[in-house]
Amino acid sequence: MKRHHTMRATFLAASLLAASTAWATNGMLMEGYGPEALGLGGAAQAVDNGTAAMANNPATLQLSAPGARFDLALGVLGPNVKTTVGNYPTAVSGGDSYLMPAFGWVRNNGRYSYGVGVMGQGGMGTEYAANTALAMGTGSDVRSELAVGRVIFPLAMKVNPVFNIGASLDYAWMSLDMKMAATVPMLAQMVTGADGAFGMALANPAGPLSQAQWARIDFSDNNDFTGKAKARGWTGKLGMTWQAQPGLMLGASHHLKTALPDMQTSARGARLSAGGYNPATGEAVTGLADEGRITVRDFQMPATTAVGLAWQAGPSLMVAMDVKRIGWASSMKQFAMTYTSAGDMMAGSVDFAMPQHWKDQTVLSLGAAYRVSDALTVRAGYNHASNPIPDAYVNPLFPATVKTHYTLGLGYQLSPSLALQAALSHAPTVSVNTGSGAQVTHSQKNYQLLLAYRY
Repeated sequence: MKRHHTMRATFLAASLLAASTAWATNGMLMEGYGPEALGLGGAAQAVDNGTAAMANNPATLQLSAPGARFDLALGVLGPNVKTTVGNYPTAVSGGDSYLMPAFGWVRNNGRYSYGVGVMGQGGMGTEYAANTALAMGTGSDVRSELAVGRVIFPLAMKVNPVFNIGASLDYAWMSLDMKMAATVPMLAQMVTGADGAFGMALANPAGPLSQAQWARIDFSDNNDFTGKAKARGWTGKLGMTWQAQPGLMLGASHHLKTALPDMQTSARGARLSAGGYNPATGEAVTGLADEGRITVRDFQMPATTAVGLAWQAGPSLMVAMDVKRIGWASSMKQFAMTYTSAGDMMAGSVDFAMPQHWKDQTVLSLGAAYRVSDALTVRAGYNHASNPIPDAYVNPLFPATVKTHYTLGLGYQLSPSLALQAALSHAPTVSVNTGSGAQVTHSQKNYQLLLAYRY
């Protein structure tokens, strides 16, 4: 696809790449998992961070005190996204609050730690009303929600007094909703193949799209926690910690790239439609109204490698730092899907694809924790990531453009067995001129709250 077509085409790509239970901010990943890590800017590779360790570095489960711990958590993610296209009024995304529940249970017997947890890994999402420029005059809203979550089964082991290893087996799921509008030329630019009578008719210049000005692809179950297109499968991660010297802990982990099957709707779970008006008469024209299946092909979450340290700088002060490398380049080269007609009019399918060309992302997390008293610990952190999306592919429906987060957190021991953990993350406003006349601004506030019970 030629570069001058890219920005128009990525209006569709944006709709395909957007979050339900989470709007993630290091690309499609969270900047911190669990309030203990988030308060430290996401640093977690060499820090005791509760059951969230199974989402960060499972070997750090061995850094906790022997016994059992149950965590119940809730995250609230608040993106603020606005888009101005040409002289049209600024469009404000209505997707400004996403709930993200999680829980984890772990038992540490001194030599081993094991448990189970359910946590959201990430996702994306925007919602624009039908009266905005992004709806292309179709008379219906534009929205998309991608949710990625895991059921995690961790196991960690103390190899010797200074060295721990850990691993987890993760049952991962992804789900996607989409209500997307595009002009017919935009849709045509992304057609990479056609099969059967339906596909050939759709690709025919004199076919059902010839009298249409707009086209839509819609599949949505309107559920905040599931999507119409789904995929499930297994993946995992490895980790280690090493106490290099008293007061200095080192840690590292590697999260495997997922290998999930294609996301799919049911045989009639999607709708491909097109319409417009007759310029001579002003009458509405229906060019196409078809039901079928959407298959999102080979959409995967990337491999991630992280290293970190935690330094006990004094009796009450701990400083932590992580560096993470996220392999977006191999998992986000393009976004491809197939629409297969249910055959009410004629059988066949059509393939769509759009380039993404994401770059690998480096994330730096810095944080400090200060124990004010036996009951109260306060935390502060900084998270900075390079932008994985080339400017040519930034678009209004998926503006994953924030780079910097400032975080605060606290932990309070309510009783010998009960503790409260909380954290706030603020991403300042970033503005991007897309090169196609659109200006996108994106800021965000995320909150996490956790109640921990030890027994």
